[in-house]
Amino acid sequence: MDTLVARNITKAFPGVIALDRVSLNIQPGKIHCIIGENGAGKSTLIKILTGIFPVDEGEIFIEGKKVDFFNKKDREYFNKIAYVPQELDLFSEMSVAENIFMPYEKNGVKRIVNKKELRLKALPWIERFKITANPGDTVKNISVSNRQLIQIARSMTNTNAKILMLDEPTTSLTTAEVERLFVVLRELKAQGKAIIFISHKLEEIFDIGDELTVLRNGVRVTGAEIKDVDIPWVISHMVGSNIDQKETYKSEKVTSEKLMEVKGLCGAKFDNIDFTLHKGEILGFSGLVGSGRTEIMQAILGYLPVWAGEVFIEGKRWTFGSTTRSVAGGFIYMPEERKQQGILPDLSVKQNITISLLDKIKRVFLISKKAETRLTEEVIKTYEIKTASYNQHIRFLSGGNQQKVIIGRAMFASPKILVFDEPTKGIDVGSKVEIYKLMKRLAEEKQIGVILISSEMNEVLRCSNKVITVYFGQKVGEFAAPFDKTMIMNAIMGIQGAE
Repeated sequence: MDTLVARNITKAFPGVIALDRVSLNIQPGKIHCIIGENGAGKSTLIKILTGIFPVDEGEIFIEGKKVDFFNKKDREYFNKIAYVPQELDLFSEMSVAENIFMPYEKNGVKRIVNKKELRLKALPWIERFKITANPGDTVKNISVSNRQLIQIARSMTNTNAKILMLDEPTTSLTTAEVERLFVVLRELKAQGKAIIFISHKLEEIFDIGDELTVLRNGVRVTGAEIKDVDIPWVISHMVGSNIDQKETYKSEKVTSEKLMEVKGLCGAKFDNIDFTLHKGEILGFSGLVGSGRTEIMQAILGYLPVWAGEVFIEGKRWTFGSTTRSVAGGFIYMPEERKQQGILPDLSVKQNITISLLDKIKRVFLISKKAETRLTEEVIKTYEIKTASYNQHIRFLSGGNQQKVIIGRAMFASPKILVFDEPTKGIDVGSKVEIYKLMKRLAEEKQIGVILISSEMNEVLRCSNKVITVYFGQKVGEFAAPFDKTMIMNAIMGIQGAE
C-alpha cells in the first residue's frame, strides 16, 4: 500500500493557480524527488500534503485513509508526516536541545521539562548529525548550517512519522554535512519510511533519489524512475527547453584598470587577505562554508570590524566602519540570506525596489508617486522580473525574481562593486542562468567589478575570470581561467601544493 496518495490537487491564490490537478503516489522505502523551477508549485504541494494549506479541489490519502482537512480527527493523520521547511523555523532564544524536541507532545517529552535530562537526550541527535554545538547553546548564537541540521534532526524525533518531507534541506549545508544527511536518509529508507525530497541541485537528486516528479507552472509534467533518466532530460522537462550545462558566463571585457586593491586585511575570521579586482571582472571566491569568504566582504562593507590592513577603491583609501558610507561609495553587498536580509517580505515589489531609493523619488519632503511607479516599472522591465503586479507582496515571487528585485534596486545606487553572496541559493536551474547572464552583462556593459561568493564549484568555474580560494580565513590560492578544478578543490580543502 502506498504511504501517501494525492489525487488531482488544485490550489489557487489571488491572481495565480499554484497547482492544477496534480497527482502523485509516495511509496514506503523509497525517496521520491519533486523538482521544478521556482514558482512551479513544489512548496505549495508540500504545504498541502502536510496540512498547512487546505486544498481547493482534490483528495489526499495517508496510509489508505482519506483525510478531510476540516475534520479534527482526520487532521491527526498529518502527525504521521515529519516536515523540514525550506526556511529556518527555530526558536532562536531557546537551546539546541529544546529546539530538537519541539513540539514536546509529538516527541515523547513531558510538558514539565527537566533541562538536564533533555540535554542528555539531545546528545545522540547532535552526534548523529555532527552538529558543532552543545545541547545548552542558544540557537541564535550558532551557525546557519548547524541550525539547518537541528531542524532536520527535530523532524526525525517524531517517532510516529511514516513520511519525511524535506524542502530544500541542503541549501546551507557543506558537502560533508550533505553526505551525513544522505546516510541518515538511506537508513530511514531501509526502515521503510517514505521520503519526499525537494532540491534544485540535480546532482543531489541523482545521488539520493529513486523516483521523481517534475512540476512546471503548477502542472505535473512527467514522472520517472531516476535510474531511467539523466540530467539533460530532467532540465528539458523542467524548463520546456534544453540548457547547455557547459556554457560559461565569464566577462569578456575585463580591463587592466584596477578597481579595488585589498592589502593585508585582517579581521575576526580572516587574516592577511590580499587581492585585486579589475573593472569589468567577475572575481570568484571559493571555500567551504565558514571559511571566511563572507566575513571578508562584510568587513569591507563596514558591517564587521577590520583589525588591520587597507583597501583602495579607484586608487583612494577606503574608510571602514560605515555601511551607509560604503553604499554611497559604490560598494554594494547582496547577502546570502536573501529572505531574512535582502527583502522585506510583507511589503510589495514596488516598496522593496524603492525603499532604499527615496532620495531619487522624493519631491521636497514628499514621495512622488509618479516617480516611484516609473522607477519600479523601469526596474521590472530592465531586469525582466516576473510578477502579477508591482503591488504584489514580494514574498509571493520566486527566489530568482526576488534576487532580480535586489539587483535592480542595487543598480540604482550607482554601484562600482557588486558582491553576490550565494546569489543562486534556492534558485532553479533556469533562473540560475538568468542571474549568470545578468552578472556578465553588468560587468561588461557597466564595467562594474563583480565579486561572486559561491559554494557551488561549477557556478564559480562557469562565471569567474579569476578565482580566490579561502581556507580557514587564509587566502590559499589564486587561479586564472582556464581553471584546473582539481587544484581549486585541493585549495579549498587545505591540501598543500594547491597554488
